[in-house]
Amino acid sequence: MYDATYPVQIPRRYPPAPLVGVAAAVLNAAGQVLLVQRGQPPRAGSWGLPGGLLDLGERLVDGVRREVREECGIEIEVHDLVAAFEPLERDADGRIEYHYIVLDYWAVHVSGAPVAQDDAAAVAWASVDDLDRFHLLPATRIVVEQAHEKWRAAGEEDADLG
Repeated sequence: MYDATYPVQIPRRYPPAPLVGVAAAVLNAAGQVLLVQRGQPPRAGSWGLPGGLLDLGERLVDGVRREVREECGIEIEVHDLVAAFEPLERDADGRIEYHYIVLDYWAVHVSGAPVAQDDAAAVAWASVDDLDRFHLLPATRIVVEQAHEKWRAAGEEDADLG
């Protein structure tokens, strides 16, 4: 079967190549963004967007939907790419400990109540005006703000409330 996908089987820590990930700034009808608190390294305990590694053979948009479903238990409609994010961390010896290439999309909530699952320790809806309390990475905050602008420009607030 050609539709099968396979989780990437290379180590996340000290990988032999950069790992491709996907994430989504998911917005609800009120314009709040869904944030997850990381339960695993790197950045365990920090807040960010739901996402994870793309499976081998998986299309980007399908990976975004799967990752949000696995981490938060909700269904989404994926829209456009917002940004590419390249977290790269070196250890004390200068070796590359983590290297991801994450493609951030914006999406809208379709159904389900978000619940922390998989490697998420917690989930929260946050207004764009209330992001400071989550201590997001600067690049993540920019993605959220850009996604919110795209959501507003698309008129999603009216579509979701109808």
